[in-house]
Amino acid sequence: MIEHEYYMRMALQEAQKAFDEDEVPVGAVIAHKGAIIGKGHNQIKTLKDPTAHAEMIVITQAASYLENERLNECTLYVTIEPCSMCVGAAILARIKTIVFGAWDPKTGACGSAVELTKKGLFNHDIEVTGGIMEAECRGIIQEFFLKKR
Repeated sequence: MIEHEYYMRMALQEAQKAFDEDEVPVGAVIAHKGAIIGKGHNQIKTLKDPTAHAEMIVITQAASYLENERLNECTLYVTIEPCSMCVGAAILARIKTIVFGAWDPKTGACGSAVELTKKGLFNHDIEVTGGIMEAECRGIIQEFFLKKR
């Protein structure tokens, strides 16, 4: 759990960058053998790209770092439950584990809205742990949207 909290704090730092850039504050990191090999945050508005989710950015960085499209020894940490696009990318990348903070009942694809990580559903199973530093992860999203209203 302490290890998860360390990496989630790094993801929260990335979420704060998104918040400061007026992006939906989602941050992510990918850990491989104890090292962070990808870190990023939502850049949808900045890049004018609907696929520029934090998870997509760090998956690309990690694959580039490892010079391999397979990330089977990697853990993806993200401040909110990944959507179906991001879970799909994690499955294709063969991510070993997804660890997230806040549950997302509207678009979460690890059990909230849909469960794309159900064992045996695809040719690759991903271990999932949700609710790590949930209050902090939910808090930054809530603050962002309250500020928008």
